[in-house]
Amino acid sequence: MSRIGKQPVELPSGVTASLSGQTIEVKGPKGTQSFTATDDVTITVEGNVIKVDPRGKSKRARQQWGMSRTMVANMVHGVTNTFKKELEIQGVGYRAQLQGSVLKLNLGLSHDVDFQIPDGVTVTCPKQTEIVVEGHDAQLVGQVAANIRDWRRPEPYKGKGIRYKGEYIFQKEGKKK
Repeated sequence: MSRIGKQPVELPSGVTASLSGQTIEVKGPKGTQSFTATDDVTITVEGNVIKVDPRGKSKRARQQWGMSRTMVANMVHGVTNTFKKELEIQGVGYRAQLQGSVLKLNLGLSHDVDFQIPDGVTVTCPKQTEIVVEGHDAQLVGQVAANIRDWRRPEPYKGKGIRYKGEYIFQKEGKKK
């Protein structure tokens, strides 16, 4: 049984959920989000609690059970709070700056990288070597942070590149004489 799927999702005050078929829509003070579940699970809204149950004992139904419950919980969290990913830039001359809705990255390439920030996400640069990605959609925040990180992933010899805050990069030993 899914340990995650068994847990009900509590709706905090100020948040409402409506169900139509397999689509659940959550409204809160910070916006509205919706999710369409597969036919392998059943979603029910009872008062201020949302429950997700599998429709069968198949492996796919059990997989969708935990995933659907997590998606609903992330939507409830997203309409009340924000999700946040912090990135650090390490390397000589590497820096980031914000110009309107474009993040300019100087990463030691022959050209500057202009990263267009999508709607629904806010990006800030408190320092030249820090990037903070925030938004109400957990998947979108994670994807934008991953796309920024892909421009220069941390390399294992000197550790230069863009990394998540607190991420440990295993350092390899260099050549020996």
